[in-house]
Amino acid sequence: MNYKTVFLIILSLNCAVLSAQIGGQNTYQFLNLPVSPKVSALGGKNITLNTFDPTNASNNPANINFDMHNQMAVNYMNYFADINYGTAAFAYDVGRRTEVIQGGITYIDYGNFEGFDEFGNSTSEFGGSEAALSIGYARRIGRSDFRVGGNLKLISSRLEQYSSFAGAVDIGVSYIYDDWDLVVSGVVRNLGTQFKPFNEVRETLPLEVVLGVSQKIKDMPFRWHLTIENIQEWNIAFRNTARDQEDLSGNITPDDPSFFNNILRHGVFGIEIFPEGGFNIQLGYSFRRGEELRIEEQRAFSGLTGGFSIKINKLRFSYSYARFNRAASSSFFGMNIDLQ
Repeated sequence: MNYKTVFLIILSLNCAVLSAQIGGQNTYQFLNLPVSPKVSALGGKNITLNTFDPTNASNNPANINFDMHNQMAVNYMNYFADINYGTAAFAYDVGRRTEVIQGGITYIDYGNFEGFDEFGNSTSEFGGSEAALSIGYARRIGRSDFRVGGNLKLISSRLEQYSSFAGAVDIGVSYIYDDWDLVVSGVVRNLGTQFKPFNEVRETLPLEVVLGVSQKIKDMPFRWHLTIENIQEWNIAFRNTARDQEDLSGNITPDDPSFFNNILRHGVFGIEIFPEGGFNIQLGYSFRRGEELRIEEQRAFSGLTGGFSIKINKLRFSYSYARFNRAASSSFFGMNIDLQ
């Protein structure tokens, strides 16, 4: 087995760990990373943010709206092991406040690696990176409170000498009821195929079905968000052998997540404080991340996220902090620019 094969195996396993158990089933796992500091702070996944930030359309194109017109967003995260990850987006109104087009890019750079052949001899350095370019469009259905939208994505990946190219679409629908300040959304994400697979080995994209609901609490400065992720795959709980129980006789009782535990792992909960103000605070919790990355008998606060944003004239700066376990965390920085 040469170093190139080893590299691909290690990278695949790394993606599986970063995106939890279901993450190792597909390629292009970077498409499931949070697209902005605010989304990261609200638990890492959200499809009900109906605001001015054009990066929200990367999660749900149905939320493209006129408030995004001439708004640009740039975001950067220093991920694990100095992996560099970033997103950027821009939106523009093309038709009387009702037809807005959004464009975005997502990029991840895994850095450089030292190369060795199968005999342990040093060779040249190599790297890996992936990117996705998207364009989205949404419109209101007649005079109803429903909006539909779609994203078209082109995806490229380069891992050492291997490369691949793929295309995908996102299809979203949102019900926005202004009288109750209520948003209910559903999205099918990453529906597509590889045009050029790695080394002639065709892999599937990380298809996901997501539902979400959010509402501002009446007469209070709070908005809550509930996101139900990975609906396409019911059983996402798995046995963790590190949590097996062994008695004095050596008998092992295997870890067995309950039915209720499996339900909870589909949920992501978030809350915004002062959601419409110049200073905004977000808190979130991912039940799946919390369960899969927690350490027995240690309080590591796995799954907890938090962040804030502050507006200064036509700029809005954002920051979020995500806790994975006692050894791993990440910071996400973002800036929105009003070009009007």
